[in-house]
Formats: sequence, structure tokens, C-alpha cells
Amino acid sequence: MKSNTIAAIATPMTNSGIGIIRISGDEALDIIEKVFKPKKKDKKIKDVKTYTAHYGHVYDESTLLDECIVLVMKGPHSYTAEDVVEINCHGGVVVMKKVLEAVFKAGATPAEPGEFTKRAFLNGRLDLSQAEAVADVIHATNEYALKSSVSQLSGSVSNKIKELRSQI
Repeated sequence: MKSNTIAAIATPMTNSGIGIIRISGDEALDIIEKVFKPKKKDKKIKDVKTYTAHYGHVYDESTLLDECIVLVMKGPHSYTAEDVVEINCHGGVVVMKKVLEAVFKAGATPAEPGEFTKRAFLNGRLDLSQAEAVADVIHATNEYALKSSVSQLSGSVSNKIKELRSQI
């Protein structure tokens, strides 16, 4: 699915030790190249292997914003089945907003609520039952609800439906 590249803060907007900004889409690697400078100066994020972490600094043009770790997960083997980059920065509200603004300046557009999961569904990474289970996991208020939601997320409902369909 060819679409715009989206970004959002993926952790709660409160002061904490770590804050995560997620970027997903065709231009995710180009965007991170514009805002992230790895400690190893000769490293190109576009050329690194998938499922790798990289230490460096994030900038808004020439202004240093924070020290961070960048995780690279190349599609189709990512949550959204697109190229995904996560910036793990310090979790202050101001720094997270500034990093996100820099990502927007570099070409990303704001993600709508649930849009990462929507893309995972549209790209065939999750079925509808699993996509709905993501919200259930996030909003689980007790251990039973969490266990049920995680089971659904791992495909228990989908597998049962497939089994019934084959019998019919």
C-alpha cells in the first residue's frame, strides 16, 4: 500500500525516562536520515540491517534536540508491514514534542489515532479481529481481560473462524 509517511508519539505524554516517536511509511528511512546523526559518522541508516538499534543524536536542522537510540524495522517485516523507525529519546514532554516537530518538518504527516494498527490491517499484517484486540490489550483493566485480549491478538479468534469455515 503506497501512502504518506506518518509519525506520532507512541508513549504517554508525561515526563518519563523514555519517550518513543514512531514513523511508518515509504519515506521513514529518508526522514530519519534528515533528523538523526549516528555516533558513527559513516553510518547510513538507510543501509543498516532491519531490527537494529543505533545510538546518536536527533536534530531540528542544526539545533541539537536530544541524545537517542533509533530502532529500524524494515517492511514488510514490521508492525505496519511498512518501513518503521522508532526514536527512543528522553521522555520529557517538551523534548518529545520538539523531536516530533522535527520529524514533521522532514516530511512526515501526523498519524491519526489508531493509524499504525489500521495500516497493519490494510497491509495484511493483522486481520480485523487482531486489530480490534490491540485496543483491548491497551485498555485491559484486569488480568482476565488482558489474557483474553492477548489470545485474540495472537489469532485465537481468527484460527477458530478458519477452522469453522473449513468444516462448512
